[in-house]
Amino acid sequence: MIDGDHLRLEFMTSPEVARAIENGMRTIVIPCGAVEQHGPHLTLSVDADHAEHLAVLVAKAIGDALVAPTIRVGCSSHHLAFPGTISLQDSTFEMICRDYCTSLARHGFDRILIFSAHVGNFPPLAGMLPRLRSAVPASCRVSAFTDSRAWLERWRDAVEEAGGEPIRVGGHADIAETSLMLDIHPERVRTAKYEAGKPGLLSQSDLELMWRDGLAAVSANGILGDPNGSSVAIGRHCIERIAALLVAGFAEDDPA
Repeated sequence: MIDGDHLRLEFMTSPEVARAIENGMRTIVIPCGAVEQHGPHLTLSVDADHAEHLAVLVAKAIGDALVAPTIRVGCSSHHLAFPGTISLQDSTFEMICRDYCTSLARHGFDRILIFSAHVGNFPPLAGMLPRLRSAVPASCRVSAFTDSRAWLERWRDAVEEAGGEPIRVGGHADIAETSLMLDIHPERVRTAKYEAGKPGLLSQSDLELMWRDGLAAVSANGILGDPNGSSVAIGRHCIERIAALLVAGFAEDDPA
């Protein structure tokens, strides 16, 4: 794991936070995840673990930034056919994000960056963004990364660059997610349980079916893609490439 505890708000004291803000650390990153099935070989914590790890990399790359506690549970209703999955309603997720933003803005953070390692959170994040912005003072800028296509394409590129097969990227419990977990939390990967799921990225009709009837209607084992061929090297490259994508995305949204 990346050693980033000194940047994580929840591991600081209140006076330490006050001094950090006073000294110019007025940007804060809010990572969002999910607690949902990831096939027979990955734990339900994947998206939250991934988001937490990425947030530290993003904060370090941006500079003068801290990391808020991860919103670990997300909008995962399309996974509820699989035991263990916990899902928030979109409205609940929005209220949590709103309360994070208003609390952080009150303390003096003037740039709030939200992203999710769970693609299922992207649509509600995009929808709520105008309301989050109106909930904080005009001096505070709220940004959210919600480009799921760019994320998945970056994974495919990263897997190929690291020597893997991009066709094994499907977006869920695939070679990319399995590899990144081998890098950050290998103890949470059941390597003997690898199974191929639905190959490739989902078509528009597949996506519509998934949102309507749940992921099980598209993939019986809950996997989109294929974890076979996963490696630490692929995982590390995927993480680095997504961190760079987030940093670039937030830079484009920065009016300064």
